[in-house]
Amino acid sequence: MTTEQTVTATIKEEYARDGTLESTEASVARTTTDAETIDLPSDPITVMLAALLLIAVLAVAYFAAPIVLPIVLALVLNLLFQPGMRALENLHLPRGLAALILILIFFGAIVAIGAAVSGPATEWATKLPDGIPRLQERLKFLSQPVATLQTFLQQIDGFMAGGGAPHAGNGPSGSAIAAILFTGTTHFASSFFETILILFFLLVSGNTFLKRTVEILPSFKGKRQAVELSQQVEENISIYLVTITVMNAAVGVATGLAMWMVGLGDPVLWGVVAFFLNFVPIMGPLFGVGIFLLAGLLVLDPLWMAMMPAALYLGIHVIEGEIVTPMLLARRFTLNPVLVIISLIFWFWMWGVPGAILAVPMLAITKIVCDGIRPLAAIGHFLSGDE
Repeated sequence: MTTEQTVTATIKEEYARDGTLESTEASVARTTTDAETIDLPSDPITVMLAALLLIAVLAVAYFAAPIVLPIVLALVLNLLFQPGMRALENLHLPRGLAALILILIFFGAIVAIGAAVSGPATEWATKLPDGIPRLQERLKFLSQPVATLQTFLQQIDGFMAGGGAPHAGNGPSGSAIAAILFTGTTHFASSFFETILILFFLLVSGNTFLKRTVEILPSFKGKRQAVELSQQVEENISIYLVTITVMNAAVGVATGLAMWMVGLGDPVLWGVVAFFLNFVPIMGPLFGVGIFLLAGLLVLDPLWMAMMPAALYLGIHVIEGEIVTPMLLARRFTLNPVLVIISLIFWFWMWGVPGAILAVPMLAITKIVCDGIRPLAAIGHFLSGDE
């Protein structure tokens, strides 16, 4: 039996044993990559040119964010909508009509959710100024440690500045923090029409770009590799995005019900907050714990009850993030968690909140592309996490 036949038999046994959704081609590629030595780039000129190209692409992405961000978002949404497009095409609907239906459903849902949560969000915003004395009273046991820490930081700041007196009023204002937090979001909002337009024509064009790529490639091997790589990227990323969206919706529903049960009120608002925060791994749920803790301290008594919203949200996230989602996606997407955090921080700096949401899908797409191209296999292996 040859090596290829042995690998194929091993993958078939794995299929029969745990019923994984992973494709045979991807499994064979991963197994052979692990078994063989991964080729590393040996030409320093090629490496330098690749590094310069990467820097140039990132520079364009930063300075042309109002244009590039909607295009990237449209490309990701195109992959998300592919299962829906295939389902509508099976009903013998024209591609243009199917694309229009999906876009109207998606953005109509966003508008409806925004209208549903705008009222409760405004009410909670008006509660915050009046609730500050209540928060100070409940958190007064932290006042001494916080004051000590502030004094220490001011002394360090004065020492680093050459002994100058610390200035307590130099911290960032609330408006400055909001501007930093939502940088890039305004860029996307101003290019909303561009996103819809590009997404519509991407859905209508179908495999036009793939066909043109196959036509210009000189060798049959290159044509076949381009088709296989395109299919693998579309299949894996669309399944990833659909699965993550469904799981985040389940988290939103569970969070809304939990907040209603503990008496926090406005379950739709809290469900939507949990849904969107869950798109940003690690940092989103941590931020959510702070939000639910703040909301509980504002309206619930006694103190242990005020802690319940944050505790319930954290428990829901742990169940989803550590048990359910890994069972569905761990074998398909194993990304290095350190690189995930770095990617989140980097793309948040580049594009704000939309960049943080797009960071993990872009990292997963990069890994799949690198795994499918032999000269880039080392990069794909470096992006992988422990299986």
